[in-house]
Amino acid sequence: MKCLIFTLVVIFLTHFYEHLDAEIEGFTTDLISHDSPRSPFYNPSETKYQRLQKAFHRSILRGNHFSAMTASPNDIQSDVIPGRLEYLMNISLGTPPVPMLGIADTGSDLIWRQCRPCDNCYEQDEPLFDPETSETYKILSCDNEFCGDLGQKGYCGNDKACIYYYGYGTGDRFTMGYLSSDTLTIGSTEGDPVSFPGVAFGCAHRTGGTYLEKHVGLIGLGGGALSLVKQLDSQVGGQFSYCLIPLSSDSTASSKINFGRNGVVSGSGTVSTPLIRGTPDTIYYLKLEGMSVGSTRVEFNGFSAREEGNNIVIDSGTTITFLPPDMYSEVESALATAISGQPTSDPNGNFRLCYSGGSNLQVPTITVHFTGADVQLSPLNTFIQAQEDLFCFTMIPSSDFFIFGNLAQVNFLVGYDLNNNMVSFKPTDCTKQ
Repeated sequence: MKCLIFTLVVIFLTHFYEHLDAEIEGFTTDLISHDSPRSPFYNPSETKYQRLQKAFHRSILRGNHFSAMTASPNDIQSDVIPGRLEYLMNISLGTPPVPMLGIADTGSDLIWRQCRPCDNCYEQDEPLFDPETSETYKILSCDNEFCGDLGQKGYCGNDKACIYYYGYGTGDRFTMGYLSSDTLTIGSTEGDPVSFPGVAFGCAHRTGGTYLEKHVGLIGLGGGALSLVKQLDSQVGGQFSYCLIPLSSDSTASSKINFGRNGVVSGSGTVSTPLIRGTPDTIYYLKLEGMSVGSTRVEFNGFSAREEGNNIVIDSGTTITFLPPDMYSEVESALATAISGQPTSDPNGNFRLCYSGGSNLQVPTITVHFTGADVQLSPLNTFIQAQEDLFCFTMIPSSDFFIFGNLAQVNFLVGYDLNNNMVSFKPTDCTKQ
């Protein structure tokens, strides 16, 4: 009888842990667009064209700070500004879990939220996180490995507690507090939420910058040690992917982000290119070799001073794509030759190549040539309706930074394998994911 009971217990525990591992190894959750009705930033009085103009300007600001970040990677004031990004994500922290609507940012590492007590903090829609109410909250000490990962952005308090300070852009925008750990919970579209104990995050007791209003914090998805993906490496194997729905979609579908087994991108149509680590390791770089407009190929001809061979950032938080000026000019010229119609100017001065009469516009396929991967962009990726009768090319020139933006990634399943340093693209109808 005892032997039978023991056998049943073993079977039960084996099934339980297999089920638990299956939950943790792969899960999917929603990415909420900045301009979605589900977003706190949504303004119903704005037209879709006004929202696009604001997204354009957010892209310019974000690009400028990528430039600053790569120019001075050790400068504590040089992080990419949050609060100007395109996607939000719901998670929870603590036991019991306290919801947090955070900005999902592939250009940042640290997860942080405002905590009680909070001195001179910005107003947020949800209550401040109170560490004293969480059974699993812990302030990390200065000798903790995660504190060391902060580098120049961390220092030791009088009580040997690890204190972090992140400045964004100019010095008036910052977050500081204790580097802490707690249980992080993420809702899954496929079933019960999944929880991860001991995740390091910044418990902000002081913040500055009015640009941070409405959201509760930030969820870093970059390549550094403190990012969500890197911290969950043992559970998700360094794998995550996202599928972004078109801005023009009238569907009730949401963009998705996948982790672990769900984040693997493979199958027919998948192409992969090396993910190149630069300085800082937060940012994801690719090697752009050229672009083809139809059969006309244009080689990458921007600066090539980076020894690592990387030359373009892939970023989900930047709307448009930025190319070197000479390369852009050749691509624009090839497009103007291939498209029958008279170019017209953008009255807002944002886009360089625009046309009227979009329903009759015949746009050639643009193929982006990354090392080892040719990504074919449809007109949905390369032209956007900027006004009622104005359709504009979604790439612009830049002398300081080059970014493969999220419009170019729409309707692709884009997968990041951080352990094998690869990025994969698979054409996908993201409204059906």
